[in-house]
Amino acid sequence: MELIQDTADLSAYLAADEAIDHHHPVVRETAGRLAAGAADSYAYARAAYEFVRDTIPHSADADDPRVTWRASDVIGRRTGICHAKAHALTALLRAEDIPTALCYQRLTHDDGSGHVLHGLVAVRFHGAWHRQDPRGNKPGVDARFSLDGERLAWIPDPAAGELDYPVLYAEPHPLVLDALKAAPDRRHLWRTLPDAL
Repeated sequence: MELIQDTADLSAYLAADEAIDHHHPVVRETAGRLAAGAADSYAYARAAYEFVRDTIPHSADADDPRVTWRASDVIGRRTGICHAKAHALTALLRAEDIPTALCYQRLTHDDGSGHVLHGLVAVRFHGAWHRQDPRGNKPGVDARFSLDGERLAWIPDPAAGELDYPVLYAEPHPLVLDALKAAPDRRHLWRTLPDAL
């Protein structure tokens, strides 16, 4: 699949906004700590990815009702669904000047009762974009940081109406962000997240 930037301006993939608040002290402190142990930007990107994947539980896996959407809140409160974790990873990577995009998949609900949007990121290294999925591993999910072929949580099944969206967004998609911001808890969010872009 060819990934398509939603803007030709690469600096847009380094920008901060209300969700990707990489100037926030919590994000800066976390980025600084991770960068201190990294030999180069590739090692930093891997460390940031593993930090988000492994130390911030996916709220559904942890049965945590809280909804976070701003990167600093995801990092500070240590919880979030896939979209929130993608915002956190994007902020950490952009904090160290690594162009990062938000991207989406349409997947079937675990119980087979329809579809939901899944959020992930793409990082730019060596003149190309590489998708990464920081959602968090669990039985049946083994996502890894990779620039040599994708190691995502899921591969969409077109026969089940699943798909990869090729667009790389510089900002969170408004349908996703609006649902996250309006949800009082995760149960409500599950009912209101969009199932397609």
